[in-house]
Amino acid sequence: MKVLDLRCTHDHGFEGWFASEADFQDQLVRGLVQCPLCGDAGVRKVLSAPRLNLRSAEAAGESRSPAAPGDEPATAATPHAQEGSMPLDAPARALQAAWLLFARRVVAQTEDVGTRFAAEARRMHHGETEERGIRGQATPQEAAQLLEEGITVLPLLLPEAVKEPLQ
Repeated sequence: MKVLDLRCTHDHGFEGWFASEADFQDQLVRGLVQCPLCGDAGVRKVLSAPRLNLRSAEAAGESRSPAAPGDEPATAATPHAQEGSMPLDAPARALQAAWLLFARRVVAQTEDVGTRFAAEARRMHHGETEERGIRGQATPQEAAQLLEEGITVLPLLLPEAVKEPLQ
């Protein structure tokens, strides 16, 4: 199993798991690798720190020399070596995780009405059908018309990845 650090053209960082490098390249070429935050298929690998299984080495009787003050830990393999490959800091990771959780909740708690969004929103507003959470597609002109009619809408980009179960 290969775990790769990836970034989209909007600089969202995420992790991808692939059977092999060939599997990653095949999925990339076919446009199957997408950013879970924005759905962008313009994905690239970035430099990632190696995973060192130090616990196994210690269990086998090998010992590490203690780190001198100021030394970098063994897993910090200069992640800044390539431009655009800076690892996400904790607040950015937390923000991405919160966004994905929010997007998945929106999908779970709303009905996808597709291109009928504007018509269905009007029907609910006029009491012709029960009110419920809906999502779908509307043109910018349709969204503006809904707002002018007093119907609250929120443009929200939901990547395809959040609309399907994770495997």
